[in-house]
Amino acid sequence: MRMASAALLSICAGVALAQQPAGDPANSLQSDTQAWLDKAIANSRPSGAAPLRMVVNVGALDPRLSLAPCGQVEPYLPPGTRLWGKTRIGLRCVDGTTFWNVFLPIHVQAFGEAWVLKSDLSAGTVIGNDAAVLAEVDWAQENSSVLADPALWLGQTAARRLVTGQALRHGMVKPSQVFAAGSMVRIVAKGPGFTVTSDGQAISPGVVGETVRVRIDSGRVLSGVVLDVRTVQVSL
Repeated sequence: MRMASAALLSICAGVALAQQPAGDPANSLQSDTQAWLDKAIANSRPSGAAPLRMVVNVGALDPRLSLAPCGQVEPYLPPGTRLWGKTRIGLRCVDGTTFWNVFLPIHVQAFGEAWVLKSDLSAGTVIGNDAAVLAEVDWAQENSSVLADPALWLGQTAARRLVTGQALRHGMVKPSQVFAAGSMVRIVAKGPGFTVTSDGQAISPGVVGETVRVRIDSGRVLSGVVLDVRTVQVSL
């Protein structure tokens, strides 16, 4: 979809829609915009099979609009607009007796395989490899990106309640706790040119990639990063 968006942006910058007839510019705008978007999506695909099947539906202009005839209409993306899901494009007359600017609603869908939950999961549940199955979904249904690589969700914890049929996306999972407060852990302390390994006790629960406090034999409390189920790395 990023490639499709880039192609559309470049076309918006330099390609105009066909000339509009004087009779019914609104209907012509809708059909021409649909063709313009379809062509832009098709041209944006890399050689070979595209990973996503793009579908673009063009909505209708406000029926209360009465547009003056225009010799050339240019599409453009309003600032901050993303060609993903339900969005809009701008259409402006650049060659006419009256220069007008309107917005046309569009719906961009991107169908492709994603990992979909087989059953409901409560918040805090560790997600195993049998929790999801591949199915075709609309990647553009939500703004958050799909977790296409199982390594991104396998063994992670559900950040909130997740429901059957939901595609796994960023923000739905978080790293799992690998040891509890009070657990004995191995501390790897690194400094300039040396590495020291010792045992210690975790003061707080450990989550891979996050900071945890540990107490060493002398009673001193250190902070380090959890590397795995029993290893904490401390920088000296």
